[in-house]
Amino acid sequence: MDGREPAARSDRGHRSVPHTADLRVEAWAPTAEGCIGELVHAVVGSFADLSGARIVGERACTVLAVSDPDLLAGVLEEVIYRMDAEGELPAAVALGPVRGLDGARSVEVRFRMADTATAALVGAVPKAVSLHGLELGEGPGGWTCAATVDV
Repeated sequence: MDGREPAARSDRGHRSVPHTADLRVEAWAPTAEGCIGELVHAVVGSFADLSGARIVGERACTVLAVSDPDLLAGVLEEVIYRMDAEGELPAAVALGPVRGLDGARSVEVRFRMADTATAALVGAVPKAVSLHGLELGEGPGGWTCAATVDV
């Protein structure tokens, strides 16, 4: 990330950072899976309040990628796809362990989905994940990740 860390950072969390015309979010957690989950919460929370939304079920998928940053992008793209195609947003997300196989990365994702029509919109709705500035990596304090989302 860019070195601008919150003054009293907990072991997991997320935040939005200023970015021209798009949404830039950063997250941190002890594990890669926790970090990706925090970033999903940051993106969804930037435009929807799901506290009163109707839960419609659980969905699962496997995301495959060639790198950790691409894995992050794949999970975020799944969120945007489900919002566009199914009218659902993740009220909760659980990720299995990130696995590597022959240079590829994969992660099992389970979403507890809410009906988008019953959510309160509070910001600009994301359209796509930018591949520029996509980050997911481990450092001395745990995992950090960042993404820019086109709104």
